Amino acid sequence: MTLRVMIAILAMLAVPTQMLAQSGPLRIEITEGVVEPMPFAAPNFVAESTAANEFAERLARVVVSDLAGTGLFREVSRDAYISQITSFDAPVQYADWKAINAQALVTGAVNVNGTSLSVKFRVYDVFSGQELGSGLQFAGTTQGWRRMAHKVADQVYARITGEQPYFDSRVVYVSEQGPKDKRRKRLGIMDYDGANVQYLTGSEDLVLAPRFSPTGDRVLYTSYETGFPRIYVLDVGSVQRRVLESQEGSMSFAPRFAPDGRTVVYSLARGGNTDIYKMDVSSGSSARLTSAPSIETAPSYSPDGSRIVFESDRSGSQQIYIMGANGGEAKRISFGQGRYGTPVWSPRGDLIAFTKQSKGRFHIGVMRTDGSEERLLTASFLDEGPTWSPNGRVIMFTRETQGASGSASLYSVDISGRNLKRIPTEGGASDPSWSPLQR
Repeated sequence: MTLRVMIAILAMLAVPTQMLAQSGPLRIEITEGVVEPMPFAAPNFVAESTAANEFAERLARVVVSDLAGTGLFREVSRDAYISQITSFDAPVQYADWKAINAQALVTGAVNVNGTSLSVKFRVYDVFSGQELGSGLQFAGTTQGWRRMAHKVADQVYARITGEQPYFDSRVVYVSEQGPKDKRRKRLGIMDYDGANVQYLTGSEDLVLAPRFSPTGDRVLYTSYETGFPRIYVLDVGSVQRRVLESQEGSMSFAPRFAPDGRTVVYSLARGGNTDIYKMDVSSGSSARLTSAPSIETAPSYSPDGSRIVFESDRSGSQQIYIMGANGGEAKRISFGQGRYGTPVWSPRGDLIAFTKQSKGRFHIGVMRTDGSEERLLTASFLDEGPTWSPNGRVIMFTRETQGASGSASLYSVDISGRNLKRIPTEGGASDPSWSPLQR
């Protein structure tokens, strides 16, 4: 996620941010200055029923965590508050919030009736004394209270930044347990921030490369259940799965959905050669897209489904290429020093994220779709496997530490290279895939 957050966003080249002078609507603008997060306040939401008391603070704290976690916002300490919000409909005492330098104010109210929960909220520009947009209300169950908090934070984020939101999303990943030489792996799914973990498979068989469908209801992954890599498709709701048939005597892996959700592109190895194929999920019919004597793998569709980016060693080293969705001549787009792999097209269509190995270090980087403006965002012993947030502003990836006791963890970074942080998980974690916004 770049910190480009004006209502009209300039081209991608990400640079630091500064606040606009408070002569117009509250917003954040890209400048050449130092990053200065916006100070905001989010008091506990008002409990409008006795049963809502336990959710009033929880909801507000998740909203705060979402906003502050972007690096764009900074919470004003609650110890500094002069005013308290005791009624959702009471007039806002702007002077009191201005005095503690809160430039944005988020207020909310919660009501609980049995297992039903509703939350409403408003966002205010403190210095101009205006509400940003209109108040909204979300309804759900008490069990889904965290998701409603993410929805509130998404709306606040979108109104202030002009960006599309991404908090109400999930990540599927490979959960890792045990020592490095006997590691057990299973598929896990969680909220984007590491909460609400569920496991989709057992740890009896090696699993790799989970990938969400465009609607977030299915997951593709590779399993060694039969002793050879085969691709499975799993329904997230029912946790039912089925194998995607592959050619006899072959190994299939590195699957990814097309934007239409009906086609899967993947790699198939047979007779010492690895090529890219596509398959109709319903019928199982497949077509070969590459036929070079080299290794072609890690395919990823462009958002409009017209092109595929992939990695190949056809030039003598691992590099990134783009071809049409039906195959044909491929164009190399990576030309820097080192080896490139695991390319993934941004949901915005403007960038490709990748893994780069150079001079003994691994990096997560981004480049334009023509290979220009390459920028490396991270560097470590081993960073790999980028995946994009739904709005194309944040990249999540795997970072592994070295040595016999080394372990894998999930990290995220915005596309300016700032705000690098670890995603909390139980045990080791690798190979993340970010879902679209939930529906």
